Amino acid sequence: MNLNDPVGDLITRIRNAQMRGRSKLTSPASTLRVRVLNVLKDEGYIREFRTIDKDGRQELEIELKYYEGAPAIHEIQRVSKPGRRVYSAIKDLRLVRNGLGISILSTPKGVMSDNAARTANVGGEVLCKVY
Repeated sequence: MNLNDPVGDLITRIRNAQMRGRSKLTSPASTLRVRVLNVLKDEGYIREFRTIDKDGRQELEIELKYYEGAPAIHEIQRVSKPGRRVYSAIKDLRLVRNGLGISILSTPKGVMSDNAARTANVGGEVLCKVY
C-alpha cells in the first residue's frame, strides 16, 4: 500500500487504538516510524515496540501504555504535513502544555524530542506534538 504520510498514518493508528482501549496495534515498518516510536518510548508514552515479519513484510507491533485505565497519550497531533511543512529554529520552538508534553522534531542530528533538541541546540521539522 502506498502512503503519502507515514507519520500521520502512525499517529492515526495510535489514536484509534487508544479510543478502542486496545493494548497492542500493528503498523507497517519504516525507518522514520521506528525513530518516532523510539522517542515515544524514551519519553514514556508507549510501553514497547518490536519489528515482526508478517507474510514477508516488516511490521511494527506497538504496545500502548495505560495508567489506571487511561491512556498515557492524552493527545497526539500531527503538525508538519506533506502539503505544509513546519520548520522551527530551536529558539522559536514553544513548550507543549507548559512543558508537560513534547514535540517530536526531525533534525539534521536525527529524530528527537524538543528537550533533546534544545540540549543539542538544533532545530528542524516539527513532526508532531504529544501530551
